[in-house]
Amino acid sequence: MNTIAIVGRPNVGKSTLFNRIIGRDEAIYAEEPGVTRDRIYGQADWAGRHFTIIDTGGIVPDSEDLFDAAIREQAQLAIDEAQSIIFVCDGRTGVTAIDQEIACMLLRSGKHITLAINKLDDPKHDAYAYEFASLGLGEPFGFSALSGRSIGEMLDHAVLPLSAHEQELHDTRLKIALVGRPNVGKSSLCNALLGKERTIVTPIAGTTRDAIDSVLRYHGEEMILIDTAGLRRKSRIKEHIELFSIVRTQRAIERCDVAVVVIDALQGFDTQDKRIINDVVEARKGIIVAVNKWDAVEKDHTTADILTKQMYAEMKTVEYAPIVFLSAHSKQRISKIPNLAREIQARRMTRIPTWRLNQELLEDIARTPPPSVQGHDLRINYITQAGVTPPLFVFFSNFPELIPESYKRFLERKLREHYDLKGVPVSFLFRRKNTLRSYE
Repeated sequence: MNTIAIVGRPNVGKSTLFNRIIGRDEAIYAEEPGVTRDRIYGQADWAGRHFTIIDTGGIVPDSEDLFDAAIREQAQLAIDEAQSIIFVCDGRTGVTAIDQEIACMLLRSGKHITLAINKLDDPKHDAYAYEFASLGLGEPFGFSALSGRSIGEMLDHAVLPLSAHEQELHDTRLKIALVGRPNVGKSSLCNALLGKERTIVTPIAGTTRDAIDSVLRYHGEEMILIDTAGLRRKSRIKEHIELFSIVRTQRAIERCDVAVVVIDALQGFDTQDKRIINDVVEARKGIIVAVNKWDAVEKDHTTADILTKQMYAEMKTVEYAPIVFLSAHSKQRISKIPNLAREIQARRMTRIPTWRLNQELLEDIARTPPPSVQGHDLRINYITQAGVTPPLFVFFSNFPELIPESYKRFLERKLREHYDLKGVPVSFLFRRKNTLRSYE
């Protein structure tokens, strides 16, 4: 796979360049160092070459800070993965000691290096770029990530070692997003499934701020595992960066097939967990509830059953979500996640024949018909499935806009009694003649 990694010290504009290359605000950036901590992946095209672009956290070579050390490790992994490296420096500040140390690290890598001197917004400042030739990495390319000035020449050089034959294909691999509150063990679960340190894991809540994609190979099948930032209550969002992280997590939910809502067994099931579950359901994605840190809970043979009943009692409309009690630390039951996700995705893609829907559900409707509303006798006389991923069912009625919410819940219960839709949110349309109206 064609891959380019963007590296450099903190606050030189790496994420701004990343966003410029992929054409949207995917990486978090701000006027403060250390915002991007994990590797961020995006897809891009340049000069007929399709490639994956990786944004990395700012490298501080000699720092003993916990985050700085983890960021260095992640940046090194990105360098190892890439065929081409864009080394971003700040043209306004000139060559720094950190730039020199990073240059030595890149020279040792033996990779194709593009020396990119950022923040040169005016052509008259291009002379500042020549100072960076002293790093020994070849010709420096002056540009501005913010305005896009002179990015083309720099990218022409960056894509030189990439294959021109790699085409962008629709990715049909199962995509699993790990979502939940901060510090519930999402990254630890991600790493346990992958079998290697792919995302930064520290004891500090909120370590992962961005959504990170990794490839999970499971029983011969490749799946995409998306680790995400922890979702906090808005009242607890003190850094404006967290707002970007929430948006990123929502995007991860939108582009996944199955979301695993990770809950801390020691902290218990709270209101925020329920809100996150509702976010997944509203997006109509497959859902698994993973109760992590189960190995640290004092329990007997009834504890899991009791907690399951309590959780279902608090989320009555999502009783179809499977609950898995696991431990990322001990790897207890973690294999259930890819197995369940695969089963749920198969259910999301299942089509139920129209004759079966009408034969079975219309009998339930005849036994328990809709109530009269505003003096109208409501009737449902035909049902069909109109779509998959998520399953979409169309009910034909004489007054579709009057079907009560309570009766819609009744229809969903009956649908689930007849068909295995474990872990699968469904959507309903109520139709009259040629008019479509959605009631989900």
